[in-house]
Amino acid sequence: MAKKRKSTFVLSLLLLCILGGGGFFIYQKFFAGKIHLKDRNYTFIFIGRDDTFEDVIQDINAESIIENPESFEWLAKKMDLDKNINPGKYRIINGMNMRQIINLIKYNKQEKIKLTYNSQIHDLDEFIAYTDEKLEITEEELEDYLADEEKLKSDFGLDPSSAFALVVPGVYEVSWAISEKALIDLFKDKYDKVWNAQRKSLAKRTGYSIPELMVIASIVQSESHLESEQEKIAGVYINRLKTGMPLQADPTLRFANKAFKAQRFWDSDKEVNSPYNTYRFKGLPPGPICLVYPQAIDATLNYTKHKFIYFCAKPQLNGYSDFSVSYDQHRKYASAYQKALAKRGISR
Repeated sequence: MAKKRKSTFVLSLLLLCILGGGGFFIYQKFFAGKIHLKDRNYTFIFIGRDDTFEDVIQDINAESIIENPESFEWLAKKMDLDKNINPGKYRIINGMNMRQIINLIKYNKQEKIKLTYNSQIHDLDEFIAYTDEKLEITEEELEDYLADEEKLKSDFGLDPSSAFALVVPGVYEVSWAISEKALIDLFKDKYDKVWNAQRKSLAKRTGYSIPELMVIASIVQSESHLESEQEKIAGVYINRLKTGMPLQADPTLRFANKAFKAQRFWDSDKEVNSPYNTYRFKGLPPGPICLVYPQAIDATLNYTKHKFIYFCAKPQLNGYSDFSVSYDQHRKYASAYQKALAKRGISR
């Protein structure tokens, strides 16, 4: 009887060891097994808006970070990843285990993309290319929207020629997989906050439409970064528009010639056949020549009422300008400015 009990005890102990060893094996295989990135601290996986569970598994396997793909797929299904796929960009850190990777996606712990729209984005083409490079959204999607007169009019009160005005400069944090509609909604939210009831009321008093004011503000902003100067410069351009005088704004030559870094312009620059060439064509150009900050909009809405028709940057190149009523006085200021550029070796 004692031998029988001892035998049963040994068998039970052996069974426990086997079960324990099997449990340890399963734990090591499915939960504790860490990924090892050879020469990287981390990598990224991108899950698209239309990706299926199979696509996700294939994308992860393509990175060769999982030693046992079959085990990962089995565990992912057990953890209901196939029912909880969240598109986006995910950072996979060296040393993570499979469970942690699955939870990243399942609980949408994605890494947001920072879109920085500033003076480095010079025109609509650059905006489209930059956004396409950063997000899943394609150039074609953006181009289709920006060419849609009805949607632009309905959403922003703009048309395709003034569509650049819909982007308020700043940093936007979004999902890599954000849809074109969601991105446009984000732009619209920021745009509506800029063009609030107060600014719309001021716009009506000027007699110009919001798209027109955005064009003026873009030129004003390109002339000087100083708010006090912007208000006076806006006054000059308003005076020119009212008298039917060409704007003759150098920043529009920069845009028309795609010479975005130019500081100096020559007569040859004024020959470009572009609707943005305000030396050649009267009135406002079709759209903004840069992304417009609220400061420049406010300076334009609150432009200084004066009689100046001309202005020229001071030879100190400090952001300030010399203003004049007569062309003769303006020529003197312009001569001093040109000499200052030449002295500094600025030819372009």
